[in-house]
Amino acid sequence: MSVVEAIVERTGERLDVAVSRAVGVSRSQAARLVDAGSVRVSGAVRPRSYKVEAGDRLEIDVGDPAAPPAPEDIPVPVVYEDEWLLVVAKPAGLVVHPAPGHPSGTLVNALLARAGSLPGDDARPGIVHRLDAGTSGLMIVAKNEEAFGRLTAMLSAREIARTYLALVEGAPPPAGEIDGPVGRSPRHRKKMAVVAAGKEARTAYRRLELLRDTALLEVRPHTGRTHQIRVHLAAAGHPVVADAVYGRASKLAAGLGLDRPFLHAAGLSFVHPLTGKPLVLEEPLPLDLERALARARGGA
Repeated sequence: MSVVEAIVERTGERLDVAVSRAVGVSRSQAARLVDAGSVRVSGAVRPRSYKVEAGDRLEIDVGDPAAPPAPEDIPVPVVYEDEWLLVVAKPAGLVVHPAPGHPSGTLVNALLARAGSLPGDDARPGIVHRLDAGTSGLMIVAKNEEAFGRLTAMLSAREIARTYLALVEGAPPPAGEIDGPVGRSPRHRKKMAVVAAGKEARTAYRRLELLRDTALLEVRPHTGRTHQIRVHLAAAGHPVVADAVYGRASKLAAGLGLDRPFLHAAGLSFVHPLTGKPLVLEEPLPLDLERALARARGGA
């Protein structure tokens, strides 16, 4: 048995929504945990429709996360592939690797079905870098140990350039760099924040379009801290639109038809670690973000 504990931050949310947020699973998976009696609210079992209050203590029995991931037939678009590595276009909503409360249905499960076996950590085989579940776009996956070692070294040496597209609230300057250490929030242990004791983090951006209530940015992270782009943009006063964790309550997301953060890993540029061939890969915005951007432009 593995129990995750969390403190509720938002009064009025349904219990299944609060559980989904606390352990990073889909709402349907959270509902199954609640229905199975695996969730206690301040010591009591409640129905999924129960409205939580800020300060409630959640105890969530997510089962045994130790089992190795199994292959699953989950379609994932592949943008590039050779004998050493592949680059996928991860859809929004697809979790990268198994975790407590989410033992299956992940990108890793899909990759194991495609490749048979992958190098690296048993819990997240082949994964060179991650994207948040709600973020879409390009990810590099190593197919053998040599490629994995070289790619992770290149990532640490900042030899892999990553470009994101983000729609943010407000009107940021035409270009800038956000330099602030990122670490665990002292107030909310499930969140990251700019904190003095955090790890070095730098994020550069340039404004592509200035709209009425939002701006479209091209973002280039120089480091790879957890939630770095979302944390830095929020700290600068321009949170990613529809970011329920780091953004503020806003009607923008509903007005644009968004149910996930407008953040997309649009480009990758690096030298192939085995062949020396330069690789420049791009992935267009998925349909949900294209439609949201069209609505934002229509309001400009």
